[in-house]
Amino acid sequence: MLGALISLVVYLIIAGLIYWAVTSIIAVIPLPEPIRTVINVVMIVILVLIVIYALLGLIGAVAPMGGIHLGRL
Repeated sequence: MLGALISLVVYLIIAGLIYWAVTSIIAVIPLPEPIRTVINVVMIVILVLIVIYALLGLIGAVAPMGGIHLGRL
């Protein structure tokens, strides 16, 4: 259970960093306001789906996302 919580925290940190990077890059690129809004909404929807999937993996409803294997702590 502790490993799953650590994995969840790692997923949240990575998702936050990706969101921060994309919003920082979008702020530099001159885009019309509607396109920026659409990109922000799409990013939020994708990040919410990732968090929901990670939480479902934490309770055992779906198979956990691969990539990070911490073993037994």
